[in-house]
Amino acid sequence: MFYKFAQKIMFQMDPERAHHLAMTSLRTTANSPLDSLYRQHITPTPVTCMGITFANPVGLAAGMDKDGEAIDAFAAMGFGHIEVGTVTPRPQPGNDLPRLFRLKPAKAIINRMGFNNKGVDYLVENLKAKKSDIVVGVNIGKNRDTPVEQGKDDYLICMEKVYQYSDYIAVNISSPNTPGLRSLQYGELLDELLSALKEKQLELSTQFNKYVPIALKIAPDLNADEIEKIAASLIKNKFDAAIATNTTLTRDGVSGLKNADETGGLSGKPLTELSTKVIAQLHGHLAEHMPIIGVGGINSANDAMDKIKVGACLVQIYSGFIYQGPELIKEITDKYRKTV
Repeated sequence: MFYKFAQKIMFQMDPERAHHLAMTSLRTTANSPLDSLYRQHITPTPVTCMGITFANPVGLAAGMDKDGEAIDAFAAMGFGHIEVGTVTPRPQPGNDLPRLFRLKPAKAIINRMGFNNKGVDYLVENLKAKKSDIVVGVNIGKNRDTPVEQGKDDYLICMEKVYQYSDYIAVNISSPNTPGLRSLQYGELLDELLSALKEKQLELSTQFNKYVPIALKIAPDLNADEIEKIAASLIKNKFDAAIATNTTLTRDGVSGLKNADETGGLSGKPLTELSTKVIAQLHGHLAEHMPIIGVGGINSANDAMDKIKVGACLVQIYSGFIYQGPELIKEITDKYRKTV
């Protein structure tokens, strides 16, 4: 009830302003009596993925809590894990405003944020300060002004700094809002990046006596051949998981709606089927090698189960969470517990 009331107010505001208000509210109420406004009990439904035991299969996708400022508040809502970021080595403001748009009739969002964040050092301090024991993944990226050819250096910097404070690390090469970033999904650049990250992972696992899995987040705008090649590279470099998918550049299902022509990545309900299709194709190549985390257009428990049925081990929500609220976590976990 509280979320529906808050949503009515926030949906009257500019989307990014509403986001900042929500994050400030969550940060200040976490671990206080006021967290009862959003705290809910989720019956534990343990899932093992990447060698980690998750309390339930539902996670918060990267992009909501870029700087890890409200981890404890999201934990109180009952998420099984939280993926913070995308974080870059240096702070950066992101793209020019406005850069976040609601398409309410389609339960969709377009964003061109551009990896706006306060930098990896700030995120690390928040990871150190969290009080909950929820599984936290850190989504890492490169700074906008770092040439693509040198992009791996940014990923390695972030990986080294967050490693000992993360439960897993997600490598974001699929955002459409950083120029040239998606080129890292192909050929020699991809192999070079994955190889360097795997080498660094093994080095850090020895240093900290802790193995932190690494996952690659891919775009939905890939053909079957591209998906097969990415899968082959993941297997070759012994990655621990894939995350499918990021936002899409297509505008299927939203043409003619207000804001539909804005540039950026489209998320929400129009992405549901495309994301599920990519997960199924990816699973065909990775089934015996590594798990898949499914994300993209999950607006209901049935949407989540569709992704799990075609090969996802876990699911993550973002736009669906904005439109449906914390109750969506409970709906999915309840359905999962009865189905699996």
